[in-house]
Amino acid sequence: MKKIEAVVRHHKVEAIKEALVKAGFTGMTVSEVRGFGRQKGHKELFRGAEYQVDFVPKVKIEVVVDDSNVQKVITIMVDNAKSGSIGDGKIFVIPVDEVVRIRTSETGSAAL
Repeated sequence: MKKIEAVVRHHKVEAIKEALVKAGFTGMTVSEVRGFGRQKGHKELFRGAEYQVDFVPKVKIEVVVDDSNVQKVITIMVDNAKSGSIGDGKIFVIPVDEVVRIRTSETGSAAL
């Protein structure tokens, strides 16, 4: 199993969610996050004073899937998050050793 973490723009989340659900992937966690990369933040104007905003607001989507579905999920995320501009985000794939569904004590793929 793998955990796929995607850090994307706010306005892309709904399209990613809908595409994943349509493809049969129903479980995900979504978190508000802030960070920077090549985008390096941006400048804003407040009461006539310009200031630098270093951390850009983004959304992190986390999905755990069987190894056989990793590339399918990545493709869906890229297709729905890509605009071609700096700041589109990143996807990280992390190994998952075990999953336990608390309610039923199911483990492994059955717990997904």
